[in-house]
Amino acid sequence: MADVLKSEWIMDLKAEVAPPIEIADAPLGPRRIIPILGGSFEGPALKGKVVPGGADYQILRRDGVTVLEAKYLLETDDGAVIAVVNRGMRHGPAEVLQRVMAGEAVDPSEYYFRAAPEFEAPAGPYDWLNKSLFMTTGERYSDGVIIHFHRIL
Repeated sequence: MADVLKSEWIMDLKAEVAPPIEIADAPLGPRRIIPILGGSFEGPALKGKVVPGGADYQILRRDGVTVLEAKYLLETDDGAVIAVVNRGMRHGPAEVLQRVMAGEAVDPSEYYFRAAPEFEAPAGPYDWLNKSLFMTTGERYSDGVIIHFHRIL
């Protein structure tokens, strides 16, 4: 019998983003850099703010998949700073993605938006972030994203 993969929700993150900076003719495909302006996160064991200054670096592949690599910092309510690198992808039907990119509210079930974050947390109460694998699901909106973080058990 196959082992069933289990996870636990650890937090939701809401980030505000600036309009994308575009590099049209990059060798691997068009690129977008989306500055992260700030935000907040909250869950059973984590709460705080998204530090302004991070960015999401994207490659728009010819097959319609957007490859994502977001790098940013989290500051917990008790002052700990945690670095995050979140790599993943977003894709879906062309008409749905056009609506997303036009800033329309699109039900996240209509497209695929998943990533695997890695944390670099200081020793102490957040050290557990350095010792587990995580997955996220995401929702893209005209001025930001909502990311749901789950720890793989």
